[in-house]
Amino acid sequence: MSSAFGLLGRKIGMTQVFNVDGSRVGATAIEVGPCVVVQKRTVEKEGYTAVQLGFIDKPERKVNRAEMGHFAKAGTTPKRVLREFRLQPDAAAGIEVGQELKADMFEIGDRVDVVGTSIGKGFAGVFKTYHFHGANDTHGAHEVFRHAGSLGTNMTPGRVFKGRKMPGHHSAKRVTVLGVEVVRVFAEDNLVFVRGPVPGSRNGIVEIKPAVKGGR
Repeated sequence: MSSAFGLLGRKIGMTQVFNVDGSRVGATAIEVGPCVVVQKRTVEKEGYTAVQLGFIDKPERKVNRAEMGHFAKAGTTPKRVLREFRLQPDAAAGIEVGQELKADMFEIGDRVDVVGTSIGKGFAGVFKTYHFHGANDTHGAHEVFRHAGSLGTNMTPGRVFKGRKMPGHHSAKRVTVLGVEVVRVFAEDNLVFVRGPVPGSRNGIVEIKPAVKGGR
């Protein structure tokens, strides 16, 4: 991967590809870019080095004056998605505001980390979320078969500790899949195929970054 940080993309869906030996591989198609460099963060001004990328055009009727000025300064049309990518100061030397980055930054065999938002499952109990095994079905038990049990709120400590596993909203969280292999690159169509599934639903926004450790 020639990029030192990463790009934004949109999950298209899952498919399959075939290797030269005839083996079949499940893969996820991601529309990667084109992304525009909207802003550069520098150590002198902001205290760190990063680039802000914009992805997917946004209708001007939905852009306020502050946003319009921000994009006009970069010389680009308003974008719906903005993300910052940290990078080393020396890696930012060849990147300019207004520059367009595309899927040709990736190559087959690259290892990347894919970050997305997992599909939300709504309100769920402790059985579905944390795989609790439940209470007894007999011996006097009633109306507590799928409950979490004691919360420890008797005399001591008299409160529920933070982090207690309880019912609540399930999923819809930021999830990172590490070390995914790039199996196909169609630069002319801004498409990148990665091995296996990635977080999120169809058309969900994902970040593709260089892998921080070995692949799966």
